[in-house]
Amino acid sequence: MIRMPKSEWLPLVQRRSTLTQTVVQGTLTRLPFVLSQKYAGVRGRYASMQAGENKSGHISAGPNEGILFFDNVFPLKIMKLLSVPFTSHDKPPAFLKYFTSPGVAGTDPAEILKNAASKETLPIKAIEVLLRLKEGGAFVKFTHDGTTKPSEIEKALKNYLKQEKIKPWWNPVRRMHVNLVKGRPWVEDLFRFPTPRLKVEFIAPEPGSEPVELSQEQLYAFFRLYGKLGDIITQPHDSKVLPRFAYLDFATKPKAIMAKNCMHGYLVTEAEGGGKKGTVLRLTYEQKIKPHWIRDWLVNHPRIVIPAIAAIVAGITVAVFDPIRTFFIKAHITRSWHIQDNKIYKWIKGYATDIFRLRRHHDDDPGMEAVWDDRKGNIEQIQTWLMETADTFIIVQGPRGSGKRELVADQALKHTKHKVIIDCKPIQEARGDSATINAAAAEVGYRPVFSWMNSISGMIDMAAQGATGVKTGFSETLDSQLAKIWNNTATALRQIALDSRHKDDRDAHLGEDEWLEAHPECRPIVVIDNFLHESQESSIVYNKIAEWAARLTTANIAHVIFLTNDVSFSKSLSKALPDRVFRQISLSDCSPEVAKRFVINHLDADVEDDPPPTDGSPKTIPSQSRTDLAELDTCIDLLGGRLTDLEFLARRIKTGETPTKAVHEIIDQSASEILKMYVFGSDGSDDSAKHWTSEQAWLLIKQLAEKETLRYNEILLSDTYKSGGENVLRALEQAEMISIVSGPNGRPAMIRPGKPVYQSAFKRLTEDKVLRSRFDLAILTDLTKLENASIEKVENELLLLSQLKSQLAQMAPRIQYLLAKMASSQEKVEGYEKESKALKKVLGEES
Repeated sequence: MIRMPKSEWLPLVQRRSTLTQTVVQGTLTRLPFVLSQKYAGVRGRYASMQAGENKSGHISAGPNEGILFFDNVFPLKIMKLLSVPFTSHDKPPAFLKYFTSPGVAGTDPAEILKNAASKETLPIKAIEVLLRLKEGGAFVKFTHDGTTKPSEIEKALKNYLKQEKIKPWWNPVRRMHVNLVKGRPWVEDLFRFPTPRLKVEFIAPEPGSEPVELSQEQLYAFFRLYGKLGDIITQPHDSKVLPRFAYLDFATKPKAIMAKNCMHGYLVTEAEGGGKKGTVLRLTYEQKIKPHWIRDWLVNHPRIVIPAIAAIVAGITVAVFDPIRTFFIKAHITRSWHIQDNKIYKWIKGYATDIFRLRRHHDDDPGMEAVWDDRKGNIEQIQTWLMETADTFIIVQGPRGSGKRELVADQALKHTKHKVIIDCKPIQEARGDSATINAAAAEVGYRPVFSWMNSISGMIDMAAQGATGVKTGFSETLDSQLAKIWNNTATALRQIALDSRHKDDRDAHLGEDEWLEAHPECRPIVVIDNFLHESQESSIVYNKIAEWAARLTTANIAHVIFLTNDVSFSKSLSKALPDRVFRQISLSDCSPEVAKRFVINHLDADVEDDPPPTDGSPKTIPSQSRTDLAELDTCIDLLGGRLTDLEFLARRIKTGETPTKAVHEIIDQSASEILKMYVFGSDGSDDSAKHWTSEQAWLLIKQLAEKETLRYNEILLSDTYKSGGENVLRALEQAEMISIVSGPNGRPAMIRPGKPVYQSAFKRLTEDKVLRSRFDLAILTDLTKLENASIEKVENELLLLSQLKSQLAQMAPRIQYLLAKMASSQEKVEGYEKESKALKKVLGEES
């Protein structure tokens, strides 16, 4: 291989005085290198006719001239490098001149032609070089003396390249090749790039003549010398497409490039089988459609493929993500990542507390000691149940604010290591499936959560179902998503329970199920708080939790404790465990003695933590120094024993209020809440229409203000509750305005205020003359409407009877009954009107 000395070409490369234009991806670009003055015989430069002579797209050769095409001058991959959007096609990157220029790579066609001419004694001389960057080659126009045939020149050049084996550095495997251009090359600058397939069109050389379609044998004879042919595909005989064409599939892309540049525009003479006036071959690159039978089969069978993909995705999810989620759930239950439970942290905290004498904080709320002493039996009962081997399904029921969660989590399970508390309230109050899934996952530490994928997969499933007519299974319902969370949690709980099992145990020979049944102390404890909270909206969350809890207990995986405010919890839980007897504890309000101790302890707790006075005097204990605490007995009778109300009372007393004033403030506040929540806005006119009317709520308020308890059936018999009375009472119970006490056999028997303080609040509301007159008048108005409707019904029946032609004797009792009923209703209407007149007078005079 002959190369220019580095001392000659490097200074010239660095000079940018002369730029040669070339086509890069169909656009006019300049190639940053110049020819050495040593080879200035080739017109002193490379030709810049990327669109042909005079931009005609063709190169012409005169007498005693010929055109050669050299390949492997540039790397074909360079067109991909220069196809990025920020690359200028008019000025390619300057660094290319140091790597791929023909002078550097040793593939300069003019230099090769000159060396070949001197070695082979050929009477040729290069006069012009046209580089084809996107095809990786170059056209070289040369002159000869006319005595040597171009075919002999071509043969000599081929021998020279074969002997010298000129190879560029970026392609050390394949050497350069050269061929004589027989046709009229088309040097287009379009966005067309080389492919191994050529389309050969058969064109008439002049208008009016008929071209001849060449056979496969003829095409093979013309194009085989340029390289191995993979296939020759001719146009079907019945095709109407003109001009007629054929496809040539070369084994490699460089062979197709050589054939296209050498044979484009070649005139097949009559002697060669081109017809009377010959046939011109027009060659273009054609994208070959590769056979994608696997892809086609997948696309053409969506009813099989889409469900299969869904199954594969589900399998991968289970195999990859489920162990990760189980790990996070175990860490959440065992609190392995909570620094507060770390032994070193506890030691440092205790040591620092002893040194700095930090202020002592109570673990429980102040005053709760009195409550726990009163409920010590309930605490011990729960602990005893948890040690039994039988199915442990415990329900702790009590009104809101009765301390259910504190009783179970802070007292009964105070020293339990493995416990998880699931609060149903944020799960039930979440809006939308994604929010519900996230809330449920947060309660048990289930992560990672891809709740956002639920809506996307739903849209994919809907689109696929519309296209294929079958469900793909990509989307999952809220039911299935919650089932996944609870199933992973059950797996984590089982693993935690079995972690206490050791090979050297006495009963190590037992199976896992038998071992779990024999060791109830090793089972984790699941506390489900706020069960059936707002259950009237949707029950899917509670149904799934109840079924999951039933599986935990029956499989001896964990103990389950339900905390609920709803007295009708047995209806929901009986569906999950129909053959089990529930362990139940009902919490009521504190007795007056315990309530008083709670308030006093609450007042004294903060003073005990305060530093002693600087003058050395003893601390002032509120229970010993305040004289107004004697009012607590009377105040607690009015307030009741609900823990939240007692704590509110203690806080108000701390601020300096007397117990009597504090209680009256609480009663006034409760009365305002009752009006806002149960009375005003209950006529169904607003967006949040309630299931009762203002008149129905007021009737209960007025009667409960006179009596602490009402008979359940007595209320249902009243005229105000004639329509849907039981549903109204259940709705008011769910809203916590009233509480329904069950009697024998579990039937509803008595009605009481929802909170003890409501008894006093009801009395406070009925003492307001204007308010009482207003709603009493509304009740009388409704009753009057009912009686008038009854009278109208009687009148219509009497009118119908009077129109009969014959008045039978048997009709007399019916007529007497109707007349008596009408008289009774009329008497009631007159009484109601009389009462209404007095009430209207009060409303007109009072403000």
